[in-house]
Amino acid sequence: MAENQSTSAVDSMSNRQELDDLIAKIRPPDAMAAEAARERQSQLTKPPGSLGRLEEFSIRLAAIFGRLDFELNQKVILTAAADHGVVAEGVSAYPQAVTGQMVLNFLYGGAAINVLARHVDARVVIADLGVATELPDHPNLINKKVGYGTANLSLGPAMSEDDARKALLAGADIIAAELDAGLDILGTGDMGIGNTTPSAALAAAFTGVAPAEIAGRGTGVDDDGLARKVDAIERGLVVNRPDPGDALDVLAKVGGFEIAGLAGAILGAAAAARPIVIDGFISTAAAMVAVGLAPAVRPYLFAAHRSQERGHGIMLDWLELSPILDLDLRLGEGTGAVMAMSILEAAGKILNEMATFAEAGVADRDE
Repeated sequence: MAENQSTSAVDSMSNRQELDDLIAKIRPPDAMAAEAARERQSQLTKPPGSLGRLEEFSIRLAAIFGRLDFELNQKVILTAAADHGVVAEGVSAYPQAVTGQMVLNFLYGGAAINVLARHVDARVVIADLGVATELPDHPNLINKKVGYGTANLSLGPAMSEDDARKALLAGADIIAAELDAGLDILGTGDMGIGNTTPSAALAAAFTGVAPAEIAGRGTGVDDDGLARKVDAIERGLVVNRPDPGDALDVLAKVGGFEIAGLAGAILGAAAAARPIVIDGFISTAAAMVAVGLAPAVRPYLFAAHRSQERGHGIMLDWLELSPILDLDLRLGEGTGAVMAMSILEAAGKILNEMATFAEAGVADRDE
């Protein structure tokens, strides 16, 4: 027993150091590259500012890559899956078994994220961070299971801080492997029955906004189900008292394994100077955790869309992000992120492929 405890303590210290080292690698985007992109935008054959936010996106992307001639050919969507003990409170319209069933659907290419990823030529990476059942071996499934679902956050901590770190580092490890395979831009996605509840709890803890103003209907719960969800979050915040100044504490007490994995993936992509497109409600909660752990992450984030979930706008405001799309989506999986990637790719092509006035022999406006 003593030897096991000693090994566990060493592992815990190692994980702390690894997470600290990862965060320390995140650097500010390149201001000089941003200025060069801004200057080129002013010379392209169009009235200044006429391409609106596409111009802003291209400048931000140039700063992230540190050069103007970047490409977004290798698009990766990480869809992380896990289960949640809080489903015992009746917070979801679907049974917990659907999490594992949907993972299999992803693996065999039948889900919305698969269809949309094929549409924009992105690859979907599926990871099990904490599904409550054993999933069959599959060559395209990454097994990073930290546990068989979290504990019920309305009764106590969802996970230990050690497990929160493990899940964060698991997400970062996935990104390290994907970078080796080729990753120009990361999109985040999720699968986990009940996971809008911990996401709303995280948002309430970070923002201080009442759960009733943040929690939405998720998979489509009725009025009674929504009331149960709000009650579960309120009880979880009271019993756990998460410290909004300590993102790891908040994550461990009211988060989820897949949310932690996505937060770790965000840290890993930012440390590698790659843009990150966060999907909807759950991915935004993960981004809040990542920013709480490492504020330097913020300039690397792009908000894919504004979800139908009630509190999503509050979360985006906290992150100081404006959504690229607004399509009344509430599916998750990374569906909004993969569509927004095509917009960002277009922004990059405008910067790099559009002619300047001088190149095209077109007269610029009179000064």
